[in-house]
Amino acid sequence: MGSKKNMITDCLLAKVNFPLYAAEMLTSRHLLVAGGGGSAKTGVANGFEIYELYHNGKYFVAEEIQRHETGSRAVMNMSLKHIDRRALLVAGQEGHSQMFVISSKVGQLPTKETQISSRRESSSTEVRQRRRTESTSQDTPKSQISTTTDSSGNQMKRIYFDIKAADSVQTDFSTEPYQRVVRICLNGKFMATAGIDGHVRIWHFPRMTPFHDIKAHEKELDDLDFSPDGKYLISIAKDGIASVWSVNNGKEALKLKWTPPENVKYLYKRCRYSTIEGETDKYRLFTISNPLHKAGKQRGFLQQWNIETGRLNNIVSIDESLSALAVRDDGRFVSIGTMFTGSVMIYIAFSLQQVLYVPNAHSMFVTGLEFIPVLNKDAPPISSDAEASVISYSVDNRICIHSLQYRHTLPAWAAIFLIIVILFLTFLMCSYFGI
Repeated sequence: MGSKKNMITDCLLAKVNFPLYAAEMLTSRHLLVAGGGGSAKTGVANGFEIYELYHNGKYFVAEEIQRHETGSRAVMNMSLKHIDRRALLVAGQEGHSQMFVISSKVGQLPTKETQISSRRESSSTEVRQRRRTESTSQDTPKSQISTTTDSSGNQMKRIYFDIKAADSVQTDFSTEPYQRVVRICLNGKFMATAGIDGHVRIWHFPRMTPFHDIKAHEKELDDLDFSPDGKYLISIAKDGIASVWSVNNGKEALKLKWTPPENVKYLYKRCRYSTIEGETDKYRLFTISNPLHKAGKQRGFLQQWNIETGRLNNIVSIDESLSALAVRDDGRFVSIGTMFTGSVMIYIAFSLQQVLYVPNAHSMFVTGLEFIPVLNKDAPPISSDAEASVISYSVDNRICIHSLQYRHTLPAWAAIFLIIVILFLTFLMCSYFGI
């Protein structure tokens, strides 16, 4: 599982040799991407790659620092939470949620004229399967750390990560179990999973013990998300229903309702809650929706919802079906990715005004999006000349970044001068008319 590093092209950060299905910002400066070829013996590896991101004054650069293989199971979805200076990563592998404990370390790596890798073999870990499953042994993971030297060839200290497999639980119980999505709530108390059996399961976290088992939908789930306060959970599925559930009692609290254009049936594709910039107790809800049948000129929609009534606050149409949705951690920007052209767009969250459009960023549909964070407290955010930057990834094996440059605004001195001029002209006009 290798990749090209230090890619400096306009959009491309890195290219890996396996399909990409999930990504998380491991720290404010480290990106973790995951995927793989699955259990088929195709020679395509399964697991994670970790990149360190930085801005060199002209563009973003991604340097691969570590890889971790997960044996015969690809990582199809994941969610991450920092607890007690460790990152707890829950990865969806077939019908299970597998937890990985990731600890950051600083050390000196072996020095050579060219980059070398030290491979560490982790012993096979017996994982605990709960709820109608038997214990199985975890495939032996492998971690690989690239090295860095200074211009004199001396050893350099840098951050790397110790990745260990921990507990595992079965989360989907259909005939051919498959977990479609996993989410950890912002306060770290609960985890939610959903698959193709139509159930939404809420778990205590990080113990991963059952809390609620909700028969939420008649068809397989597509997405889940917790509200920022951890009180609600939204689920969307291929039955065309979007329901909001009370985390406390597992009961339905709200159902999203709208009237699609020309009575065409639409399906929700992705859902995301977000905080509201400058507000501590308020939040927004976004979804993207696509027509069930791709005939004619039907469009995809980016939707912003009233969380009290379940009715639309705002809606924007896009010329094609949508595949990915992300909101920046401060709630200021929302980004979407498209299905057919692999394009990426950024919108202002409160108004849904488009501020960036990147056509054909990928050769296939955008699997997911991840904003460069601005609120992480583990380290200062990456300094750049961009107002917002979003990472996109796809099954075309490409990791790209798209930056919104700061929009030109009127300088403060010019605004003051303009106000003075307007007041002066108003005074002259009033004097002329004797007002």
